[in-house]
Amino acid sequence: MRKTMTALLAAALLAVPAVAHAGTVPESPKITFELPPPTGPHALGTTEVHLVDKARSRELMISVWYPARPGKGPRAPYMTPKAAAYFDGGAPALGLRPGQVDWGAVTTHARQDAPAKGRWPVVIYSPGYGVPRTLGTSTVEELASRGYVVVTVDHTYEAPAVEFPDGRLEVARPPQGDRLTHMRQALETRREDIRTVLDRLPSVKGLAPAMDLSRIGVFGHSYGGDTAAEAMRADRRVDAGADLDGWLAHDVGGEAPSPAATEGVDRPFLLMGSPGSTADGRIRDHLTAPAWTSFWERSTGWKLDLSMPGAMHYSFTDVQAFLPELDEELEVVPEVRAQRIGTVDPGRSVAAQRAYLTAFFDQSLKHRPRRLLRGGTSEYPEVTPVR
Repeated sequence: MRKTMTALLAAALLAVPAVAHAGTVPESPKITFELPPPTGPHALGTTEVHLVDKARSRELMISVWYPARPGKGPRAPYMTPKAAAYFDGGAPALGLRPGQVDWGAVTTHARQDAPAKGRWPVVIYSPGYGVPRTLGTSTVEELASRGYVVVTVDHTYEAPAVEFPDGRLEVARPPQGDRLTHMRQALETRREDIRTVLDRLPSVKGLAPAMDLSRIGVFGHSYGGDTAAEAMRADRRVDAGADLDGWLAHDVGGEAPSPAATEGVDRPFLLMGSPGSTADGRIRDHLTAPAWTSFWERSTGWKLDLSMPGAMHYSFTDVQAFLPELDEELEVVPEVRAQRIGTVDPGRSVAAQRAYLTAFFDQSLKHRPRRLLRGGTSEYPEVTPVR
C-alpha cells in the first residue's frame, strides 16, 4: 500500500485512457453524485477561459469561479464531455469499474457564465501532478461562495486530459528523462503557468472588474501545493499560499527539495499534511519531513502547519466527498477507498478543510484575523496544529 501511495499517485489514478477498458462497462445504469453544497452567502457563476502564451507556445484552460448575481440558468457541468470519458477510464484506481459513473452528467453549484457581482480577492488553484483541475471543485466553490474569485488551472500535457474549445483533447505526455529531472521541469512549467494566468487575468472578458488583483493567493493539492509555494517564491504578486499534502520536493522523501523549500517565503503560508503521501506512513509535517522542515525554518512570514491523521492523500480533493457517496451504491473496493481517503469522517474532513482555508485567506487577503487559526478551538478535532 505504501509504495502505491508514494509513486506519483495522480498519474496512476487518472491517466488511463478510457479505450483501455472496452467491454468492461456494466449493464446497470450509470449513476451520478452531488458535491457538498457551498455554505457561503453568495450565488456562484463560472466560466471557462482559453489562454495562449505565445512566448512559450503553450495553451492553457482555466475555469473562473466567482460570486454571481442571483438568477436562473443551467448549472455548469463538473467535467467536459471528452474529459469525462477519459477520466472514466481511470475508474479502477478509485475502486470502481469504467461505465459505472456518468461523470459528464454531474453538475456543479455554479451557473454557467452568470453575471458577476462585486469585487473580490483572487485565489488560484493548482491540482496535483497528473490530476485535472476539476478535482478541486468542492473547495473552490466554497471559497467563491465566501467572497473570492477562484481560478482553477489545468497544466496541459501533464493533466490527464484537457479539452479545448475547438474540440481537441490534449492528453498527458510520457515523462522524459530521469525522474528528478522530469519533476524539476514540471514544477518550472507549472510556475510559469501560474505566471501566465496572472498576466492574462486582467483581460478576461466580463470578469476583470470582479477581480481585485492587488490581493492574490495560490493554493494547491500535492504538486499543486508545491506549485503554490514556488509561485509565491518567484512572483511578488502572490500574497499568500497554501500547500495541501504536497512534498515541497521533487521526490517523496524530500532529498531533492524544491527552490521554495530551500529559500522559504516571507508572506503568509498554510501547510496541511496527512500520512498518505509519505514513504513510511508517518504524517507529513514540518517536524518529520525534511523539505517541510527546511521550508518552515526559512519562511519568515506568518505560517501554520496542520495535520489530518485519519486522512490520506486524496482526502484533499473531491475524492473525499464523492467516493463515500458512490460507495453507498457501487461498493467501492475497500482497500482502494482506504488508500485514497483513509478513515477520517468524510463530511467532517470537507468541512474542516473548507473552514481552515477560508479562514486563512480571510486573514491573509482580507485582513480579518480568525480565531480558528490561533489553535484555540476544538471545533474540528480531525485537524491537529503541529507545534
